[in-house]
Amino acid sequence: MSRAIKAKEAMAERKSNCAQSVFRVFSEDLGLDEDLALSVAQGFGGGMGHTGSVCGAVTGAYMALGLASRTYKDNARQNIDKTYALMGEFSRKFKELNGSTNCSELLGYDLSTPEGMTAAREKAVFLTMCPNFVNDAVKIVEDLLKIG
Repeated sequence: MSRAIKAKEAMAERKSNCAQSVFRVFSEDLGLDEDLALSVAQGFGGGMGHTGSVCGAVTGAYMALGLASRTYKDNARQNIDKTYALMGEFSRKFKELNGSTNCSELLGYDLSTPEGMTAAREKAVFLTMCPNFVNDAVKIVEDLLKIG
């Protein structure tokens, strides 16, 4: 099963949030235990912990890009710059597909308010829209890292 399908299904089946769904499918190949990856990413769903800011699929992708460009004492700045460049390209491609990297903008609900969160849940956007953002994020990361 492809990474994108695995991530999309995990999100749709409520086995993980959007950030976890993206990050987990890259973690083991990049040297991080999947359970640890799930723990690291758990607070980033719903736009940074339901604040509605950066989409969790995007933050999960950023984590994977950072993990792929490990920073060591002798190359710290070089790899930070490389990661920022990858994140910029990721954001450009994600926005091209979806119009934004902001969770509330993508979903059309202000997740930072109880009313917005309730409305989003009632409309089931986390199950209908978010799996597609997860799918897009995984495919973009695969393309950027040249893995498949």
